[in-house]
Amino acid sequence: MNIHFKTAWDYIRRSPFQALAVSFVLTLTFFVTTLVSVLVYSSSKLITYFETRPQVIAFLKSDAKDTEISDLQHKLALDTHIKDIKYVSKEEALAIYKKATSDNPLLGQLVSPSIFPASLEFSVTDLSFAQSIIDKVKGESIVDSVGFTAALGGETSLNDVVGRLKTITTYVRIGGIVFVGLLAVTSLIVLLVITSMRVVGRREEVEILNLIGATKGFIRSPIVIEAFIYTLFGVVLGWAISFIAILYLAPTVVTYFGEIPILPRDALGIFELFGIIFVIEIFVGVVLALSGSLLAISRVKKVR
Repeated sequence: MNIHFKTAWDYIRRSPFQALAVSFVLTLTFFVTTLVSVLVYSSSKLITYFETRPQVIAFLKSDAKDTEISDLQHKLALDTHIKDIKYVSKEEALAIYKKATSDNPLLGQLVSPSIFPASLEFSVTDLSFAQSIIDKVKGESIVDSVGFTAALGGETSLNDVVGRLKTITTYVRIGGIVFVGLLAVTSLIVLLVITSMRVVGRREEVEILNLIGATKGFIRSPIVIEAFIYTLFGVVLGWAISFIAILYLAPTVVTYFGEIPILPRDALGIFELFGIIFVIEIFVGVVLALSGSLLAISRVKKVR
């Protein structure tokens, strides 16, 4: 193995510009792959956040009885598309209002619990069920109105909110996969061209090795190892650059999105996320190196 590695390294040193070209393309490929992977992760977390937070608020009529409220709460609990049901009394609603207006205490002194309706807050397991659930809750006799916390323009924009979130996530995933796929194909072609040039340049050497009885594995090993060096260099460098960039931007991104867990908030979570991405990219790099080198070798009869 040492002699094969030394031979592969000699080939790289003899043609530094070719090595730089293929290394640059591979680095760019895995740099973009890492960024797209993080973007897909973040978009998934964004959808999950809106799917798991208390989104639907059913405001109850002032004359609703405790037994009626309890029955409605139990009825909602039986629905498999509803979770995290919470009853908010008038007093608790007033406390929430005072906390929200703590910077202006006078506003809190001018109101009483009687003007705040009691409510039932709950989450939905999937945003696609939100509209049908709201319609069902509206039909309850003790429900005065229903609000949806993710509908920035009011309930009428609920379908648009759901549609936008789903569409954006789908576009990010499909667009990311297509873009990374194009870069991967480009990397494979560049790797194939460089490796083919290596094989053609070694034609006389291959003929001599064949004459003295060298095995196919002995002849192919330096070329395969050279391809591995290129891909591993591209994986490590591309991953490292994107990792440093994300670490630098993470505080700003986390602050901007507030309570939405768009990225892991602790160092262990960040390292775990990028560790998984790195392992996957190493596997992809190995496949890419084997595919490019063996395909190039197979095109030269003397090496087959």
